[in-house]
Amino acid sequence: MQILTLEHFAGRLNQAFTVDLGHGKSPFVLVEARPLPAAQMHGMVRAPFSLLFHHASAILFPQRIYQMESPGMGDFGIFLVPVARNQDGFIYQAIFN
Repeated sequence: MQILTLEHFAGRLNQAFTVDLGHGKSPFVLVEARPLPAAQMHGMVRAPFSLLFHHASAILFPQRIYQMESPGMGDFGIFLVPVARNQDGFIYQAIFN
């Protein structure tokens, strides 16, 4: 399994990632990718970071691991948590530490 890092996502802002919602696939657009502050600890395999995705739907999806895919990155599971709502849908966050 590949360890995902901020560098995997930083160049993909405003790109859609396809997420399997269990009843079909839907695009989640990456709207933010930023590092998180952390003290370097022995054995860390990556620097912590946060991702925000926007999904244009009136339906709120629960926090859980979703299967996501993107050209050039392949398939991977990502834990998404709904954190905000706007007029166009919901914002979901993934934190990697």
